[in-house]
Amino acid sequence: MRAACLFGLLLWFLSLAGFCARAHAQSGTTAPEDPAAGATETIDGIAARIEDDILTESEVRELMAFQRLVDGKAKTRVEAIRELGDQWIVRGEANAAKFPLPAAEQVEQAYQQLVKQFPSPQEFERRYRAAGLAEAGIRRILREQVYLSRFLDYRFRPAAQVDDKQVAAYYQREFVPQLKARGDAIPPLEDVEDTIREVLIQRAISQGATKWLEETRGQLKLDIVDRGEGR
Repeated sequence: MRAACLFGLLLWFLSLAGFCARAHAQSGTTAPEDPAAGATETIDGIAARIEDDILTESEVRELMAFQRLVDGKAKTRVEAIRELGDQWIVRGEANAAKFPLPAAEQVEQAYQQLVKQFPSPQEFERRYRAAGLAEAGIRRILREQVYLSRFLDYRFRPAAQVDDKQVAAYYQREFVPQLKARGDAIPPLEDVEDTIREVLIQRAISQGATKWLEETRGQLKLDIVDRGEGR
């Protein structure tokens, strides 16, 4: 259940702050035998300027492609850019704290959890290819998201205090009604107390991260560039 909660936080952060790794800007050159070729063909551009850094169009496209894979649809370009800006904030804090990168096993676990969201591995592959993604790119995105979500957990868990009254209230007001609605058996509170406590801790972490991002976001300069202007 611990792994499931952490992966739930990962997916939450993707929707809140966006969940893709920074892609390097790419460029290609025209064939030398073409006498009309006089310049490099730009295939990427600046999507936004944030402080002294930039967000690229390829990053925006990749995030939106991942959203289509996970959620079935992508958010708007502006929304995706703002989510990338939130990622930039969290990444900067994590790097400044020298927070360790995730182990390969953690990334693999996140990848397998994602695959399980689809009817079959074959269907998963079909859909991510249709979205314009590759397996290596998905693993890179997940590695970044595991890194960022683990940092949020590290930063906000100490303040996420949950007492027994909160656990009992969640059991009565949310847990039991949900099971009744599905027609499932209702376990006694003592059997699910630890699980409920972790759910509430994760909720508090999410609330703390949301408040912090809102405050920090207001202190940064994020200039979104029109498509034509950034090329």
